[in-house]
Amino acid sequence: MEDKKTARERGIYKVTIIGSSVNFLLLVFKFVAGFMGHSAAMLADAVHSLSDFVTDLVVIVFVRISNKPQDKTHDYGHGKYETLATAIIGLLLLIVGFGILWNGASSIYAFIKGQQLEEPGMVALIAALVSIVAKEILYQYTVIEGKKLDSQAVIANAWHHRSDALSSIGTAIGIGGAILLGENWRVLDPVAAVIVSFFIIKVAIQLLIPCVDELLEKSLPDEVEKEIEQALLSFPGVSEPHHLRTRRIGSYYAIEVHVRMDGNITLEEAHATATAIEHRLKDIFGEGTLINIHVEPKK
Repeated sequence: MEDKKTARERGIYKVTIIGSSVNFLLLVFKFVAGFMGHSAAMLADAVHSLSDFVTDLVVIVFVRISNKPQDKTHDYGHGKYETLATAIIGLLLLIVGFGILWNGASSIYAFIKGQQLEEPGMVALIAALVSIVAKEILYQYTVIEGKKLDSQAVIANAWHHRSDALSSIGTAIGIGGAILLGENWRVLDPVAAVIVSFFIIKVAIQLLIPCVDELLEKSLPDEVEKEIEQALLSFPGVSEPHHLRTRRIGSYYAIEVHVRMDGNITLEEAHATATAIEHRLKDIFGEGTLINIHVEPKK
């Protein structure tokens, strides 16, 4: 019977492999449609799909590393490798967003200067519509599984799928407008791309901020620390929790705290209570939670 950690790793691989397979098929389809349809917007969208495929590979590599057990060189495990993977995905997403913004703005500037933009073909519009549907379905599936697996990297990858769907919406609007409204409206393609790029950049920043917080050892939210204190105080004879230090390591928490107990009880009794507290906290926050409890006598 496989343990929870192995089942989690297997689940992450399954979600990621499904996503990478869809991404590979889409990026090939988009590149072909972009070249055949003479659409710069579709080629940019294909590059976005290529970034999705690359980040899938990043997740596969880093999740395997993050699930390695504690060893001599990593006393707290390898959980932060998953955080690093999430940060890489966010950074790639940020780069793609700025790339789309730059390309769109350059095309708009060229149009204003009098340069005639090329009309995209219908095959490019079809590719954009197919991408919207496929990537939204993939986003919904991936984000649900990511929450079940409690994986930041999988959820981050889900948002990358969503950003690709948003990019394809902008691409579809631009290509559709250029085809249906004529040459004077071909600028809709780069305009839509610029608008979508802001959404992509926003998602990237939302992914990067918690990663930076974790890598800089930011404490867990106040509500989590209050829940920890309430769990401690629920044990008879335990009082005055203090020097509480918390942080996140990948998908699990690390908790260090001092508590006071009756100085007249035996060491065995104090140890039994501390062990019971550890079990309670792991029931609440997960079996992988790292807990360090320092017991002090009541003054």
